[in-house]
Amino acid sequence: MAAIDDHPGEHAAQDPIKLIAVRDTALSLDEVFGAVGDDAAGGTALFVGTVRNHDGGADVDALGYSCHPSAEAEMRRIAEKVVAEFPVRALAAVHRVGDLVVGDLAVVVAVSCPHRGEAFEACRKLIDDLKHEVPIWKHQRFSDGTQEWVGAC
Repeated sequence: MAAIDDHPGEHAAQDPIKLIAVRDTALSLDEVFGAVGDDAAGGTALFVGTVRNHDGGADVDALGYSCHPSAEAEMRRIAEKVVAEFPVRALAAVHRVGDLVVGDLAVVVAVSCPHRGEAFEACRKLIDDLKHEVPIWKHQRFSDGTQEWVGAC
């Protein structure tokens, strides 16, 4: 009997980056989840970032995201790092730009791996690195009329 690690499904797929995009239209959970489907994946982790109604003790009415032209390329670079570190079968990441309101989806990322622990860790690394490294800026508008710009993501 072959060892578990000898099975090709235990390793990263040949081309696991299935979807990377920055969009000015509504995001779809179904699209992202569907992009990471893989018969060799035993675990899929999905993270959804939504616009919340508060930040730092202030009520948020709306916000806008803008990005540098290199944002999508930076997302791909980060995805490639995640794929190099984990046995990713499939990965997808989509970020919204433009004006959003409370409840809108701002970012959706998903990763499928042979096992759940790897999927959770890879998904966490993906969203954390996207948040810290991709040149996407958030302009928050508060109920009291004030506003602020927040760095990447």
